[in-house]
Amino acid sequence: MTGSRPGDVAALSFDLSALVRRSVATLYSHLVTRPTGRAIRMGIQSQLQELGGPALSVLDFRQVVVLDYSCADETVAQLLCHYRGDDRPANIFFLASGVAERHRDPIEQVLLRHGLALVVQLEQGETALLGEAGEEPRAAWAALERAGRAAPEEIAAATGAGASETSAALDALATRRVILRTSAGTCVALSALLREGRRPGDSGKTD
Repeated sequence: MTGSRPGDVAALSFDLSALVRRSVATLYSHLVTRPTGRAIRMGIQSQLQELGGPALSVLDFRQVVVLDYSCADETVAQLLCHYRGDDRPANIFFLASGVAERHRDPIEQVLLRHGLALVVQLEQGETALLGEAGEEPRAAWAALERAGRAAPEEIAAATGAGASETSAALDALATRRVILRTSAGTCVALSALLREGRRPGDSGKTD
């Protein structure tokens, strides 16, 4: 794990290939079997427990050679479920980086199975929203991704949707924790937060 604390938000990166080698004592960067995924997830959760405030946690797949569905379920889906509800143990947002074509299908399938969504930075450099999200939330997410940060009315103008439809779309994205909303109402793309390397909130607080 590497990390920094820009203002009130910690930016953390977890090298999954290093975690699997350390967790299951193997020389190979293969994320296969449910027990392997569970060991990686528990290792990540134990490190996140040390944080006292909001965090953007980056799951780094760049060196992962093989990812199967059971390991993706334990490493990605169960991790997101743990930090999704109102009773989550900490205010953690997740973004996956270095996602190649070989990783994409297992990740997307387990997200869909659990009704989850995840922002990913693909191997080619572009950012995508994987998993479950309706047409209007996806359009709002794409507009915010282009802007980096924006007010809801700016998202509405960019998508051509009405205020109520935009508000509902942003609510859906915030519930799935694929965007960040500040206490002042500004929406922030997770990729922009990672690029900026600083606190996301206009007032220093996140919702």
